[in-house]
Amino acid sequence: MKQSDLKYSCLIAVLYFGMNVNAQVTPQDTVTKEQKIEEVVMIGYGSRKKVDNTTAVSSLNAEEVTKTKVLNATQAIQGKAAGVQVTSSDLPGSTPTVMIRGLGTALGGRDPLYVVDGLFVDNINNINSNDILTYDVLKDASALAIYGNRAANGVIIITTKSGKGKGITVEYDGFTGVRMPLEKVKMAGSNLFSSYNNIAFGATRYSQDQPVNTDWFNEITRTGTYNQHNLSLSGASENAKYFLSLSNYDEKSILQGTDYNRSTVRTNNEFKFLKRVTISQNLSATFTNTTPKPLSAFTAAYKQSPIVPVYFPSGQYGVSFVGSNGFASPTGQSFNNVGNPVASLAYNNERQNSFILQGGLKMDIDLFKGLKFTSQFSGEYSNFKSYNYVPSLAIWLSQDPTRVPGGYNTDPDPEKQLPLNLLTNTRKDYFNWVLTNFFTYNKKFSDIHDIEITVGTESTMRSGENELTIQRKNMIENSNYWDIYGTGTEAFNYADQIVKANSINRNNNTTNSYFGRLQYKLMNRYLLTATVRRDGSSQFSEGNKWGTFPSFGAGWVISEEDFLKDNSIINLLKIRAGWGRLGNQRIPTNYLPFATGVEYNYAFGGSSISNGTTIDQIYDPNLGWEITEETSGGIDFELLDRRLKGSFDLYSKITKNLILASKPVSTTGLSKVGYSHLGEVSNKGIEVSLGWSDTIGKDWSYSVNGNFSVNKNKLEKLFDGYNPIIGGGLGNGQDTKYLNDSAIGQPLGSFYLWEFGGLDSNGNFTYVDTNGNGTTGANDASDRRFFGSYIPKSTLGINVGVQYKNVDLSVNGYGAFGHKVYNGKKAQRFGGENVEYDVANNYWSSSNTGSPNPAPFNAVPLASTYYLESGDFFRINNISLGYTLSKPVDYLSSLRFYVSAINPFIFQKFSGYSPELNANGDPYGLTGVELDAYPTLRSFVFGVNVKF
Repeated sequence: MKQSDLKYSCLIAVLYFGMNVNAQVTPQDTVTKEQKIEEVVMIGYGSRKKVDNTTAVSSLNAEEVTKTKVLNATQAIQGKAAGVQVTSSDLPGSTPTVMIRGLGTALGGRDPLYVVDGLFVDNINNINSNDILTYDVLKDASALAIYGNRAANGVIIITTKSGKGKGITVEYDGFTGVRMPLEKVKMAGSNLFSSYNNIAFGATRYSQDQPVNTDWFNEITRTGTYNQHNLSLSGASENAKYFLSLSNYDEKSILQGTDYNRSTVRTNNEFKFLKRVTISQNLSATFTNTTPKPLSAFTAAYKQSPIVPVYFPSGQYGVSFVGSNGFASPTGQSFNNVGNPVASLAYNNERQNSFILQGGLKMDIDLFKGLKFTSQFSGEYSNFKSYNYVPSLAIWLSQDPTRVPGGYNTDPDPEKQLPLNLLTNTRKDYFNWVLTNFFTYNKKFSDIHDIEITVGTESTMRSGENELTIQRKNMIENSNYWDIYGTGTEAFNYADQIVKANSINRNNNTTNSYFGRLQYKLMNRYLLTATVRRDGSSQFSEGNKWGTFPSFGAGWVISEEDFLKDNSIINLLKIRAGWGRLGNQRIPTNYLPFATGVEYNYAFGGSSISNGTTIDQIYDPNLGWEITEETSGGIDFELLDRRLKGSFDLYSKITKNLILASKPVSTTGLSKVGYSHLGEVSNKGIEVSLGWSDTIGKDWSYSVNGNFSVNKNKLEKLFDGYNPIIGGGLGNGQDTKYLNDSAIGQPLGSFYLWEFGGLDSNGNFTYVDTNGNGTTGANDASDRRFFGSYIPKSTLGINVGVQYKNVDLSVNGYGAFGHKVYNGKKAQRFGGENVEYDVANNYWSSSNTGSPNPAPFNAVPLASTYYLESGDFFRINNISLGYTLSKPVDYLSSLRFYVSAINPFIFQKFSGYSPELNANGDPYGLTGVELDAYPTLRSFVFGVNVKF
C-alpha cells in the first residue's frame, strides 16, 4: 500500500470510530469541594488517591502546560515539576532531553520512559499537547519499580482526553505567532575585521575601507512564523464516551528554508457492556513533513568574514578570496576555510516525511465486587522516508569562481569521475507493541483495613528498525527525487546509476515480565506499598536475561492522628520513605549481542584475492542490566485551609554495572572495543515544592507556585579494562571531554581542559602548569583537569497566576544553575575567521595590556577554560493574558482570546546564543558545547479558544 493510500485509510478509520458512538447525553456530574481535595495520581497500572500514595509523583494537568504554545508537549513542562530537568531546542521537530533526578548512565539509554495510554514510547514529539489530560511524573524507585525494565531514568505517564460533559462539546483552539532569536552575538564589521586580521597576519592584506559589510546572521535568518489549529469533539452518554481531535501545526523556521508541518488525528472512545465490561479504544495518526537545513550554517555565519559579499557582481556566490586591492574578490588569495552559509542553505535540497500510527484496545471486566481484570494491547508503527539531493558540480563551482565546469571531471575513466550530482534516498520503519494483562483486587474490611493487590504479566516487542538507503549519481534535475528506484528508464542509463544500496535489518528486542504490587492502608493513616517486577530481555545472553526489581514504600498521615485531626492550621501532614531497585537494558546502539564479522580481503595461492570475514570486536557474555538502587524520603503538607501546599524530598541513588567501552587486549588481535560493566555513578539530591492559592473577595483569585531542586552527580568508580571515552570535539584535536580514571569523583559530562593562566607579555595565551613539571600548553597534555559539567547542580521553577473576573494572567519562569557551557563556535578558530565585536574592539596591545582578550592571532587555540563559561540562566518561559466571555451567544459555551509571549526575557551569563545546548543528551558528545547550535527563540502569539 502506498503511504498516501494508508494516510487516507487511517483518516477514514479515525472518523468512523470517532463518530459512530451513541450520542445520548446525561446531566453533567457536579464536583464537590471534597472531591476536588481527593486528588488522584497515576502510579502505573492504576491510580491512587494522592493522600494515600507513598511515592514521589509530580502531577500536572493540561491547563498548566497548554498555555505555553510550543510544538513539543515535553518542552511545556519545563520548570513545573521539581527534580525534572528539560533541556530543549526550538528547532522544529527536535526532541527535548529530560533528566529526572540526575543522569545515571554514560552510554546506555538516558531518556525516561513515556507511557501514553498504556503504550511505551521513546518520546512524545508526535502528540498534540491539546490532547493531553494529565502528566504524572514518577520520580523515585518505589514508584518506578512497577515498570522495572526501562524505568531507571524515570517514567512520565501521559493520559489523553476522553469524552465527558453534557451533550456534545465542540472546541476550537488556534493561534498564530512570530518567532525571532532571543539572544544575538554582535560580530565585528568589515573595517574592524580588517584591522584585527591585518595584525593577526602581520601584514596589510585587507583594506581599511571596505565596500561590503555583510551581516551573515541576518542573511541566513528570517522572522519565523508559526500557527496551530486544534479542533475537538467530545461527549458522553450512560454507556459511551467519545473524543475526536484534529490538529495541524505549521512553522516557517528562522533559518531560511527550514519548514515543518505536523498533522495529528486522535480518537479515544469508551463503551460499557452489561455493566461489568468496559472497552476503551484509542488511536492517533501523525504526519510530519520537514525541509531541514544544515545547522552548521549558524557556525559559518558566525565565522565568515563580513568583507565577503553574498554574491559577486557576476551573480556567483561570494567566497573568501581577497584581491590585491584588499577587497573580497573572485580571484586572489583564499584567507579562510569557511563556506558561504547562504550557498550552503540554497544547495541543500532535503525533504523528510514521517508517519506514526499509535493505538490500543483496553478491556476492563468487573469479575465480582472488588476484583477487576484488565487486558490491554497497544501498538506503534513508524514509517520514515527522506531524500537528499546534492548538486555536486554547482557546489564545486561555487567554492572558487575561477573554476570552469570542464575542470570538474578530469579523470578519463568514467568510473572514477566525480558525480555531477548525488541523490540519497532513505526508508525506515519499525513496529512496537505491548500486551498487558493484570488483576486488581480491592477490599476494605473491619473499617480499618484497606488493601489493593495488583498482579499481572506483560510482553513487549520493540521492532528492530529496518532501513534501506540507495544513492544514485547524475540524476536529471527536477525529477521525482522521492522515487527510490528512479523515474522511467533513467536508472538504467550509464550516466544515471545506483552507486550504493544498503539495507539494514536490526534485531528485535523482546521482553517478558511479571509484576505484583501490594498497597495497604491501616486506620486511614498508616501506608505500605510493596512492589516486585521480574523482566527478561532478549538483549542479553543466557544466564543474564532476567532481572528482578523490588521496591518498598511506607507512609504515615500524621494529620489523621487524634492529636492533629481537628487542627485548624494543618490540613495534611504526611511523611513517606521508600527503597527500590531498577534496571536499564538500553545498551549502546553499536553493541551487538552476537559478534559479527568484518569484511577483509585475504590472499590465497599467491595473487588470488578472496573476500573473507573475521571477528573484530569484544563480546562480553556476562553483559546484563545496568542496575539503579535508590533510597528516598519525603514530607507532604497542606496548611491554612489547604491554601498552602508543599512537599520536601531527599533521595540517594546509585547506578551499578555502568556499561562503558572495553579496550581489547593487544594479544587478542581484535581492534574494535566492546562493552562491559565498568563503573558506578551516584546521584543525591533535594527537591522542594511550595504553592499558595487564595481568593480575594468574589472577583479575584491568584496562585503562586515554585519548585527548587539540587542534584549532585558523581562518577564513583571505574574498573580496569575500560577504554577512555573522548568527546565534545571541535575538530583538529580540540576535545573538551574525557572519561578516564582521573574522572572519578567528577560529574558525568565534565569538561577536561587546559587551565587558562592569563596573557603573557606579548598578549598570548598561557596555561597553568598543574603538574609542576615545567612544561605547559600543547607540550603537556597531562596538565589538563576537570572544570565542571554541563549538568546543572540546581534548577528553579516559578509559576504565577492571577484572575480578575473574566481576565486571567499567568507567568512562569525557569532557571538552571551551577553548570558550565563551552563556547565552541568561538573556540573553533583556524585562521581568517571573523571575531566578535567585543574582541575586535578590545584586544591586548602594548597600550592596552589590561584587556581580557589576547592579541590578534590566527593559530588554532587549545581547548581551555578561556572558552568555558557559566551556564547559569533564568528565563521567563511564558507570559499569557486572556479574556474569557462566558455564554456570549446561545450557541457558544465560552469564547476566550489570549496573547502570549514565550521566552520574552532571559538573564544569562553565557555570551553565546543559548546556554541550553541539547545534543541528544549525549554527555560525551556536543551537549553543553555551542557549535552548530540552534538559537533559543522569543515568540509572540495571538490565539482564540471557542467552545460550542
